[in-house]
Amino acid sequence: MANLSSSTVMLTGAGGALATAIAQELDDAGAQMVLVGRGEALTRAADRFPATEVIDTDLSDPASVAQLRKVKVDILVHTAGGYAMQPVQKATTDDLRAMLDANFLTLFHAVQGVLPHMLKNKDGIILGVSAAQAARGSGPGAALYTASKAALGAYLNSLNDELKAKGVRGCVLYPMGAIDTPANRDAGLKWETMIDPRGLAKSVAHILTRPDRAHITELKVYPDEEE
Repeated sequence: MANLSSSTVMLTGAGGALATAIAQELDDAGAQMVLVGRGEALTRAADRFPATEVIDTDLSDPASVAQLRKVKVDILVHTAGGYAMQPVQKATTDDLRAMLDANFLTLFHAVQGVLPHMLKNKDGIILGVSAAQAARGSGPGAALYTASKAALGAYLNSLNDELKAKGVRGCVLYPMGAIDTPANRDAGLKWETMIDPRGLAKSVAHILTRPDRAHITELKVYPDEEE
């Protein structure tokens, strides 16, 4: 089992299906947690998991950076994001902003919040969750979502190359399929084509416990049977 007893982890998107599975894995590994999210989902997460801090904030708002800088963490696991589909020819500027705000701007602000302490401490890991469409470089019907998740990956890879000499590493997790959630089951997706969120959570714990000389920068996790 992974051991994170000496680490404080900030988990964004707290209360979401993937974040809940990750929080359970982090708790089992002995990590101290800072939960970041919104509203009722965050409240549910805080009731279920012990946390040193619980921060209710909109990560698309620049004001969130100052809130996050009040806490010191060793690791950031960013699961906050959103999904939307629209035909390319019908996409609007508002659609674009919504996807970039949800999937890239939230990460940018979270990183700005945690980075000063990590750089001062010369140690840190920043992990973000991208998407299969971004890994493949194509998302028909969801071009804006795909582009925003690709931006997340490019940003974290660039961060890793820029800051690894200063002790801060970046990593991108690519779920190569839909995650098995009640919402996705209600949408009619077959369980065998979806990824077990507990398996993804174990992958996150594996990434976070690698030594510097065996660091993982990108990890693709597949379902048993792809669509």
